[in-house]
Amino acid sequence: MNLKDLYIDFFVKKGHKQIPSAPIVPENDPSVLFNTAGMQPLITYLMGKPHPYGKRLCDYQKCVRTNDLDAIGDTTHHTFFEMLGNWSLGDYFKEESIAYSFEFLTEVLKIPVEKLAVTVFAGDEHIPRDEVSKEAWKKHGIKEERIAYLGREDNFWIAGDSGPCGSDTEIFYFRSDDEVPEVFDPKDDRWVEIWNNVFMEFYQEVDGTIKPLAQKNVDTGMGVERTVAILEGVNDNYLSSIWKDVIELLEKITGLPYQGNEKSMRILADHLRTAVFIAADPAGIKPSNTDQGYILRRLIRRAIRHAKALNIDIQSDFEKQIALKIIEKYKKYYKELEENQETVLSVLKEEKQKFNRTLEKGLREFEKHVAKQKEIDALTAFHLYDTYGFPIELTEELAMERKMNVDLDGFHELFKKHQELSRTASKGKFKGGLSGNGEMEIKYHTATHLLNAALKQVVGPDVHQKGSNITEERMRFDFSCDHKLTDEEKKKTEDLVNQWITEGLDVTCETMPKKDAIASGAECMFIEKYPEEVTVYTIGNVSKELCGGPHVQNTKELGHFKKKKEEASSAGVRRIKAILE
Repeated sequence: MNLKDLYIDFFVKKGHKQIPSAPIVPENDPSVLFNTAGMQPLITYLMGKPHPYGKRLCDYQKCVRTNDLDAIGDTTHHTFFEMLGNWSLGDYFKEESIAYSFEFLTEVLKIPVEKLAVTVFAGDEHIPRDEVSKEAWKKHGIKEERIAYLGREDNFWIAGDSGPCGSDTEIFYFRSDDEVPEVFDPKDDRWVEIWNNVFMEFYQEVDGTIKPLAQKNVDTGMGVERTVAILEGVNDNYLSSIWKDVIELLEKITGLPYQGNEKSMRILADHLRTAVFIAADPAGIKPSNTDQGYILRRLIRRAIRHAKALNIDIQSDFEKQIALKIIEKYKKYYKELEENQETVLSVLKEEKQKFNRTLEKGLREFEKHVAKQKEIDALTAFHLYDTYGFPIELTEELAMERKMNVDLDGFHELFKKHQELSRTASKGKFKGGLSGNGEMEIKYHTATHLLNAALKQVVGPDVHQKGSNITEERMRFDFSCDHKLTDEEKKKTEDLVNQWITEGLDVTCETMPKKDAIASGAECMFIEKYPEEVTVYTIGNVSKELCGGPHVQNTKELGHFKKKKEEASSAGVRRIKAILE
């Protein structure tokens, strides 16, 4: 029987009701792009709202996490994964939860107790050491030397900066043929975490204050991919039954063995699986330059780059073959895959064709730089990567043919910054307002600060930013205003932004406590989204804002600001659309 079926069957017999997997795209939660954990759709019920299915729930949940995108290609990371979960909403607590986990692992999955170890919360100034969990594990046969106490960083769980939270106990399996050590060392990477039981009995405010929840909850999570690999005795998730047939299909399409081509095959398999699930979601996501569409586009394009690396004929229907294999594997559990099959295939094919055209444009762009430069500098190499999807290896190869050098150190420095910004952006849609971090998006983002400052001078100090949407082609800026701007106000605003651009104002950044930033007069949108330590960007003496960045170093880099449209967005909110020329 499939692991998902075994899990649901076990917990239904323990009085739990199976709930359906929530969509990948969260409903009524603008703070994140995708559901990243099984508990995310249940937050209101963890807070005390009665669930229509009762107090004991279980499910398998589709999840997408993109903060580890650049780690994909190793043996364990995935952008899409399935999470098994069971919940108690104010019903049973630590002892019963641990008993259920132990019984499922040792009696249903037949894992020997000798290969298990656990961590429990060591306590801090707010919450005492978790002796209840420790004693429960000992009662089930886990020896004391196999129980480790860890601090808040490891054994305390909270979704974001504030929300339901509590200590947890994590269960580890010894994944190695070596003799199992008597004493459990959590730093020994032969011990792999397979299950996490979170005991949510508190609520943490944004300022760090912790108060008891109205009800004590249990929230557990077990990753399907990792657990299956463990049960099947493989150290590479892609050699487990979850991936084996997809990898075999790739070997057939490419005519190449998996061994020696692991990284590209893993990325291709992983990214297409995630793209299939996003494209099949009821939200109707299509590839674009913003939000979920940007992630979908990036996944498909990265998959195609690795298909090229595997010498796949991009004009063939390779993506259709892989997508159909994935749909067939999962349709029993997620009916939307079959229902939206034609949409999925169409999205993949159209984006593939668009990307092929983009690659051709990139080649022309490369030739333009070659005609003007003696070497490929870091900015050019990164521009080719970020705008046209050129992997650095392709740029190197083309440069080598022309006996030109590439500034690899500079490229990797820019790439590292890009990774850090991507990770920041993936934590929430509104952190910095960027869905991508290309050269033009960075310029447009800086321009929103100048526009905000100009509107305050021209229209009045009560103008505040209400939202922004940025692509490579344009910016959209929403601001509080109770009237349609006059022609004079529009012209003055545009002229003021261009004056500041021409003046070549420096853009500086400093980190400080949030309260100090607010006291200094820094403007901020969505204050609750920011951590206690914030970055403040200052442009000359005209603008000062809390922001996640990134920005240009000097306003001269922006070019010419041109307003295209000013219109109503909603009651009391106006919208300006503009471009940089």
